[in-house]
Amino acid sequence: MPSSHSLRSRRRDRNSVLSRPEFLSLNQPLRGGGPSESRGSARRPGQIKHQTSQPCEEPTDSASKERKEPSKMPEEDCMQLNPSFKGIAMNALLAIDISLSKRMGVCAYTSSSWGGCRSMVALLALTGHGITWIIGTIVCLTRSNTLAGQEVLVNLLLALILDVMTVAGVQRLVKRRGPWEMTPGFLDYVAMDTYSFPAAHASRAAMVSKFLLSHLVLAVPLRILLVLWAFLVGMSRVLLGRHHLTDMVCGFALGMLHFSLMETVWLSSSTCQTLISIGTLSWSPFN
Repeated sequence: MPSSHSLRSRRRDRNSVLSRPEFLSLNQPLRGGGPSESRGSARRPGQIKHQTSQPCEEPTDSASKERKEPSKMPEEDCMQLNPSFKGIAMNALLAIDISLSKRMGVCAYTSSSWGGCRSMVALLALTGHGITWIIGTIVCLTRSNTLAGQEVLVNLLLALILDVMTVAGVQRLVKRRGPWEMTPGFLDYVAMDTYSFPAAHASRAAMVSKFLLSHLVLAVPLRILLVLWAFLVGMSRVLLGRHHLTDMVCGFALGMLHFSLMETVWLSSSTCQTLISIGTLSWSPFN
């Protein structure tokens, strides 16, 4: 067996060998790397810092891009995937309105279930047409001899013109087609009644009936017939397939609004006489 003195001398020789400059790198502890780091320890510190800094910057950029991509989801897609309760309710009501309106269009064509009554229903709808009422009011105005009658007729004529212009403007804004997609007739183009919402006949019938009930003294049967006439005129356009049910309801509401507005700006008898003089070209500003 070797003696303790010989073992001590061997250890001393080995430590002296490891302390040489070429073996110094082997004596230093590893700092979290593998053999590749120990072999590359002879490189300059600037190169090591440059190489280690690049891999750290790339993951941060890719991570930030991945975080930004989910936040760029279009708002329209979110609304389509998560529709609101109000949107669902409106779509359901519109679907019910279209379905009921098509079922009630029994006089839309001559081949429909009530096609034989189409001419009668069309004649009833004609009694609520704007051109019919404007021409009839002008004829009555030319034959009226009383100031009170002329006052009522002039205000009625202005109310009819207001109704035609307002309904035509709303129809052009909404541009809703009827349930059966029918081509408007010649009188519809003249009265600018080319779209479905709101129903012009319903608006006019409601306004005229309320106007006559307020300014004419009528018996109870005539008052009931006048209200029934206004309702049937509005329904006739639904039976002919020209309007939806909601168009008719909104038309009635718009007609009542026109009546209230005309009552607010009611023209006096003197103002009506001035307008009649201007219309007949007999007005003189010095009289």
